[in-house]
Amino acid sequence: MRKLVLIALAFISIQAFAQGEKKERPNRGERGKQMMNLSPEEAATLQSKKMTLHLDLNEKQQAEVKAILLANAEARKAKMEERKAKKEKGELQKPTQEQRVKMANARLDHQIAMKAKMKKILNEEQYAKWGKAQARMAHRAKGKKGEMKKKMHQKKMQNKKTE
Repeated sequence: MRKLVLIALAFISIQAFAQGEKKERPNRGERGKQMMNLSPEEAATLQSKKMTLHLDLNEKQQAEVKAILLANAEARKAKMEERKAKKEKGELQKPTQEQRVKMANARLDHQIAMKAKMKKILNEEQYAKWGKAQARMAHRAKGKKGEMKKKMHQKKMQNKKTE
């Protein structure tokens, strides 16, 4: 009888540990903030070095890719600063449907232009590898966006319950 009780307790404790909640990495937000604080030059350099390692770029390709990434980083930084200034002034509002469509078109045009530039710089093998990496990142971003929506929905529901 004693052995059966011990075996049952062992199974229950193993099951409890096996179904423990997954904890998110604590430094996830910190890493994003650190990247946002980089200058456009630093961000472009880091990104180009990662691409060099991943795609095995030669020096000419490295310089051309870095120039493109620098232009993108500067534009991204300018948009962030503009958004931050609007937020501080209290002028930041949700975009209308028309503005969202316009922003989506601009983003897609930028992606198309980026693809065309990269196709000119990279050889076919490198371009295929770069395309796969871009698709993977887009898939991950889509998943994170879904997670964020779920979290926001849960917060709204909790707020309604407390009211």
